Amino acid sequence: MGSSGCQGLFFVVLSIILAFTAITTSMHSRTSTKNSNPSHQFTKHALTMNASKALRNQGFNILATLLQISPEIFLSTPQSTIFAVQDSAISKLSVPSWAMKQLLQYHTSPFKLPFQQLLKKSQGSCLTTLLSQKSIAITKTDIKHKSVEINNVLLSHPDLFLEESLSIHGVIGAFSELDFHAMDEHSDIIQSPICENQISNASKTDLKNLVDWPRVIKLLSSKGYVSFAIELHSVLDGVFQDSANLSSVTIFAPPKLGFLSSPSPLLERIVRLHILPQRYTYMELAFLPDNSSLKTLVPGLNVTISKSNFSRILTIDGVEITAPDIFVSKTFIIHGISRVFELEELSISFR
Repeated sequence: MGSSGCQGLFFVVLSIILAFTAITTSMHSRTSTKNSNPSHQFTKHALTMNASKALRNQGFNILATLLQISPEIFLSTPQSTIFAVQDSAISKLSVPSWAMKQLLQYHTSPFKLPFQQLLKKSQGSCLTTLLSQKSIAITKTDIKHKSVEINNVLLSHPDLFLEESLSIHGVIGAFSELDFHAMDEHSDIIQSPICENQISNASKTDLKNLVDWPRVIKLLSSKGYVSFAIELHSVLDGVFQDSANLSSVTIFAPPKLGFLSSPSPLLERIVRLHILPQRYTYMELAFLPDNSSLKTLVPGLNVTISKSNFSRILTIDGVEITAPDIFVSKTFIIHGISRVFELEELSISFR
């Protein structure tokens, strides 16, 4: 009884979000609808109804409703492939109304991609989505067992719907796991995965040895460093562009960064200052000579490690490492620090 009550409440909330999404979408599409061919509109309506019915028959009730109420979100291009997230996974998502449209667009590609076509794609290849400049990646294909994973999420219902210009595949979860409530509508909420064509001079085996940035962000958030995780996420495209082949990093995470509203170039320098292009455990840092200079991801800017004569405390640029070795992996290490490292141009701007 309690379960059905919760489910009912979820659908009420979803209806409000859908209404908001539908209104904002229709405002932008009203003009083009007036000028469109009536027969084309009829065909599109029939396609939408058939697709919604197929989704409902397989238990994808939420996506079926979304497609009926706001088809413009999914069918704004001549061809489309929709990756429909299962109801149970959507109901667990923490998604405000402003982020719903972006999340749906991230699960839609402007091409018709039947399952056999996805199965033939190489691991690491990326697919364009309707969300501007954001891609999804084929992370695993198994021809023998006929399975495909995108962004490490399994396609549970391949070719759920395959008709005319539209393909729909069911997936077990969302392609992005970020906490949307920790962000605002001006945030870059979704980080594209690494694509094989973005990696210069890197083989498929090398790809496994690169820093897994989405995992870094997820771990930072789970350990309470939400502010730093959000700000790292917002500048990650630039970091990746300059340092695509990074195979190891050390990250110094402050409890609160608080510079998300800063100009993008300045924010990026602040975040980069907290990342070393080399992996150091706390013990390895302790064995370095006092006042050693450590290279950061800001070109020409280093940080200095200092040791106390009376205790085992290590400081980086005068900032204490308060939570050493929060997470240690083969490619990255995260240390918690007491506050943000000072950037010279930042202190000048506040004088």
